[in-house]
Amino acid sequence: MELGGSDAFIVLEDADIAHTIKWAVWGRMYNCGQTCCAAKRFIAVDAIADKFLAEFKKALAALKAGDPMDEKTTLGPLSTESALLQLLAQVDNAVAHGAKVELGGKRINRPGAFMEPTILTHVEPGNPAFRDEFFGPVAMFFRVKDEDAAIALANDSDFGLGGSVFTKDVARGKRVASRVETGMMFINNISWSDADLPFGGIKDTGYGRELGDMGIQEFVNHKLVRYVVAEAPAV
Repeated sequence: MELGGSDAFIVLEDADIAHTIKWAVWGRMYNCGQTCCAAKRFIAVDAIADKFLAEFKKALAALKAGDPMDEKTTLGPLSTESALLQLLAQVDNAVAHGAKVELGGKRINRPGAFMEPTILTHVEPGNPAFRDEFFGPVAMFFRVKDEDAAIALANDSDFGLGGSVFTKDVARGKRVASRVETGMMFINNISWSDADLPFGGIKDTGYGRELGDMGIQEFVNHKLVRYVVAEAPAV
């Protein structure tokens, strides 16, 4: 059972920024952000936060809305009009509770359910957006002081589907990944669904796994046959 996610995208100070930005855009915007395991909470440590946010904002602003069947289009529509209206209402509610719109936040004036790529900052724990899942092109950006604070913030979620960490030190990435409370973690790439990888999460995301060796076990009857040389206990 899979019930959604609010995946953290952790950027440490030693991350390759060019590589990280490409994955940040793809991670938030593939399928126009309408993906359960999309990157949704972008958490950057102080040393790289300004640079990451500036480059992320620039890259999202460059996306062009258009016909999804046109190969030149880099920003497609939401699935339905109601999905767009719900997302706009979530953004408005977040702002009403203290969030700042760093980029976008509005409907695009063209036919179809198109929304501007959006970045929200200053989302505090008391803001409903802090716990919400934004199922569309809305990213929340958080600045933290260090690795431990990034992990703590990543874990402060009702969801536990996936997440990612970006660092040039793979051993460090593995250490961070082991401390984040999710069913899946990815180092220097983003949550992804492949037939050969088990997919699923913990917490309010749900339980169980699909795909991979773990997933196929959900469709298999297991039978125990035991042989042991032992005397029966005394009555």
